[in-house]
Amino acid sequence: MRKAVRLILMGTLLVLGCAAPTPPPTAPTVRDPGVRSGPAGAGGFLPGLTRAEVAFFQAGRTAFLEVEGVKDGLGPRFNLDSCSGCHAQPAIGGSSPSVNPQVTVATKAGATNIVPAFITTNGPVREARFKFKADGTRDGGVHNLFTIAGRSDAPGCVLAQPDFRGEEARKNVIFRIPTPVFGAGLIEAIPDAAIVANLQTQHPRRAAMGIAGKPNRQGPGRANTSSNDGSITRFGWKAQNKSLVIFAGEAYNVEQGVTNELFPTERDETPTCLFTASPEDHTKFDVSKPTETISDAVKFAIFMRFLAPPEPAPETPSTARGRAVFTDIGCALCHTSALITGRSSTAALSEKPVKLFSDLLLHRMGSGLADDIVQGVAGADEFRTAPLWGLGQRIFLLHDGRTTDLVEAIEAHASSRTFKFPPSEANAVIKQFRALGQAPKQDLLNFLRSL
Repeated sequence: MRKAVRLILMGTLLVLGCAAPTPPPTAPTVRDPGVRSGPAGAGGFLPGLTRAEVAFFQAGRTAFLEVEGVKDGLGPRFNLDSCSGCHAQPAIGGSSPSVNPQVTVATKAGATNIVPAFITTNGPVREARFKFKADGTRDGGVHNLFTIAGRSDAPGCVLAQPDFRGEEARKNVIFRIPTPVFGAGLIEAIPDAAIVANLQTQHPRRAAMGIAGKPNRQGPGRANTSSNDGSITRFGWKAQNKSLVIFAGEAYNVEQGVTNELFPTERDETPTCLFTASPEDHTKFDVSKPTETISDAVKFAIFMRFLAPPEPAPETPSTARGRAVFTDIGCALCHTSALITGRSSTAALSEKPVKLFSDLLLHRMGSGLADDIVQGVAGADEFRTAPLWGLGQRIFLLHDGRTTDLVEAIEAHASSRTFKFPPSEANAVIKQFRALGQAPKQDLLNFLRSL
């Protein structure tokens, strides 16, 4: 009996002695803090506007909120029925909301649309573009998701949706999500010379990091600009639009199907689906109130022009350290922290700092982000540096809304050379990001979500 007890004790000691030591606590991994809570800090008008300018801002905001029906010019093809539906997060003028209104608009008023698989309730508002036509030549244009067929306000209209399933099978569809328009008037007021000077000033360090960048401009000896006047275009994912009036008029026609004085032609001229005369949105000559005389497209432009930039969160020790990391690893070489507006006929826009975190230039982003769409002199893998102000309250990230995670969005900036595309200009920066320790990396993420 005593021998059995000794054996049991020896066995117990042996087990205890050979047991693996308790592992140390796992080091915390960095994570995206997520969409910042609290006040929107956006959606109001610029400080310093005159009383008359505020009145036009308010009229523009009202028009921006309007929901269009067929009698107002909606369709025949469209993506959504209001500006504010696309630009809603965290306030009017922002980006995609958490609940996608495109799902319900598909069958609104009895419409018979089928919701494409890439449009989901909890996903981003999207437009679809086809890379190539059936004959192999470049397309690049928006192919609207929905038609007015079946709607109670469009009797007799028969119109098919595009074959998105077939085009997706061909890998011929790419997506774009709405760009926020906060502070757009300040961006519009930045002189071309300031954009070019910033490019030249940063050239030595950019070159060392493999970063080039060019403006979206055309003309003798100049890079991406308007093909007529040679000025730098700056609005849209590829900086394809020159001014807010053009940006507004095009979006009204392309996204909602409403013809206007800038874009007076219907995108689909099927006779049985046309219910109003063109341009559907136009100057109203028979009203006396100045804010009601101008067209909705011009109202949209004024609203965006006078819309204040988003307010960042109060600085913390972590976000202050993150700001330094942002500069040290090279993010600021493209995401320029601030530019200055020129002299403007609007005092609120004249010679003001614009803390947009963008150089407004085009950069080659490699195969991972390339959408194979050419716009102006923006190539198939080139995008405008996205302004980061307001990033803290943005839900969907990158041009197609593929992720809601900031770490994934950062990593997507890196791409190796392929047969079709050169390497991403951001590769050296991402290499430095990956080399950061856990603490500075988290500080960087905290800083970005504070913007």
